[in-house]
Amino acid sequence: MQILDRNLALEVVRVTEAAALAASRWIGRGDKNAADGAAVDAMRRAFDTLAISGTVVIGEGEMDEAPMLYIGERIGLGGPEVDIAVDPLEGTTITAKGGPNAIATLAIAERGGFLHAPDIYMEKLAVGPGLPEGVVSMDASPEQNLRELARAKKCEIGDLMVCTLDRDRHKEMIMACRAAGARITLLGDGDVSGVMAVSQPETGIDIYMGSGGAPEGVLAAAALRCIGGQMWGKLLYENEEQVTRAKSMGVTNPDRVYRVDEMAKGDVMFAATGVTSGAMLRGVRRHAGGAYTHSIAMRSRSGTVRYIEGHHNFALKPAAFIA
Repeated sequence: MQILDRNLALEVVRVTEAAALAASRWIGRGDKNAADGAAVDAMRRAFDTLAISGTVVIGEGEMDEAPMLYIGERIGLGGPEVDIAVDPLEGTTITAKGGPNAIATLAIAERGGFLHAPDIYMEKLAVGPGLPEGVVSMDASPEQNLRELARAKKCEIGDLMVCTLDRDRHKEMIMACRAAGARITLLGDGDVSGVMAVSQPETGIDIYMGSGGAPEGVLAAAALRCIGGQMWGKLLYENEEQVTRAKSMGVTNPDRVYRVDEMAKGDVMFAATGVTSGAMLRGVRRHAGGAYTHSIAMRSRSGTVRYIEGHHNFALKPAAFIA
């Protein structure tokens, strides 16, 4: 039986649109918490219009940490039992500063389809589609991975663009990539969009590497399941408490390296709407009485990728979707 109806893929875009519209009012206003709160509130209201029986498995935190969209929360009007992964506003600081690549995003899978990743760091490595399986490896050095990727793409290492978060913890990796001759794109925040970018030739990104949030890693894996590409992730622990927390969420081997189809398996849908403009999506463009949005909707079952431009007339839009 097909649990995730193809029409649902378009319905979930309305949810990310609502979050993006709400967050867009806070672009450049210097208050990342207000931007995040607005996106969360709007996404929660929009979920109440979907004919699903959803359980949030990747969310804003535990019930005592987040008032809504917390891990374990039940959402939807009722319907197929599905798991939900959300990041109502990836790039809260980006939004507050008016920078690029902030998005509202979510993914839906059949029950048990997502890795229940705790809110810790994950080492990530991703490349686009059409490459030999295992062309790069988390066990290899940056130089080795770049050499193998260049060979597979029949290009020079100097032609490759590496994407990673601009963090002190990545200094040695960045130096190694530059020493090998590769070019670097540094992100202030938002590694879901960074991982997604490897799948689209027009972004110019060839490989993503580095550590970021584990929940965002699952969302990125869901996107690559639909859009194509290879990805690996390994949970990184700072203390025994985090190891215990991961085990309580079903992680049996703390040292395991997860493939993309292990982080997001089965039938998966993914949607994202741009809040600020980036490599793949344009940001919300507000005008008197309305706004324009730019979104992407994808399904792993069909491999279909749809870009959707929404024209929103706030005079006609239901109250739950007005930001």
